[in-house]
Amino acid sequence: MKNPDFSNLKAVYVNCTLKKSPETSHTDLLMEVSKQIMTKEHVTIDSIRLVDHEVASGVYPDMREHHWDKDEWPELFKRIIKADILIVGTPIWLGEKSSIAQKLIERLYAMSGLMNDKGQYLFYGKAGGCIITGNEDGVKHCAMGILYSLQHVGYSIPPQADCGWIGEIGPGPSYGDTEWKEKKLENPVGFDSNFTNRNTTFMTYNLLHLASMLKANKGYPQYGNSRRDWDEGERWEFENPEYR
Repeated sequence: MKNPDFSNLKAVYVNCTLKKSPETSHTDLLMEVSKQIMTKEHVTIDSIRLVDHEVASGVYPDMREHHWDKDEWPELFKRIIKADILIVGTPIWLGEKSSIAQKLIERLYAMSGLMNDKGQYLFYGKAGGCIITGNEDGVKHCAMGILYSLQHVGYSIPPQADCGWIGEIGPGPSYGDTEWKEKKLENPVGFDSNFTNRNTTFMTYNLLHLASMLKANKGYPQYGNSRRDWDEGERWEFENPEYR
């Protein structure tokens, strides 16, 4: 059986750590596992650490039109929308995704009213997933919220579209740490987790498979899901009393 060719795909990783560069991000270390698979499959990769950019809060495409002096989101969005795959990475804080991850979701939502050339919402035909790290409970909870939000704005979610690593509850080393309390650790924390490595691999390949199928079929057919067609009069069934 011939291996699939993913070389025509592009993936963008948005790390929603609270740490500005060049401080080490544990979430980025786990995202690197997925990136290595993408590189092996000759996928074009783009990476964004959102906190490094001046992204305004709000739910409009350009918040400079709403009293913000600066907003780098419009330029960042050009990079995100070019990608066939979006992978959101976030640490867990108080059992939730980071505030930066929530800001990303809000700004994606701001663009969800834009349409492609079929009259569908702009994110149709693109695949989404997420990567979570933390030292407290919440991997599945954070993934649930992120993946729901991505599908709501139009991204397609494959099986096993999330992965994560979680340390013991309470203070302790984080993913990728090589020392703790000034003591060297034998191996980087979490790197040998079969569960994390398996789920990260499955997530990455499922995203590749889904994105490849969507791209080969030029996204979704516009039958029944075109905002343009709806606005141009395809609503008659719902307006006809016969169907009430």
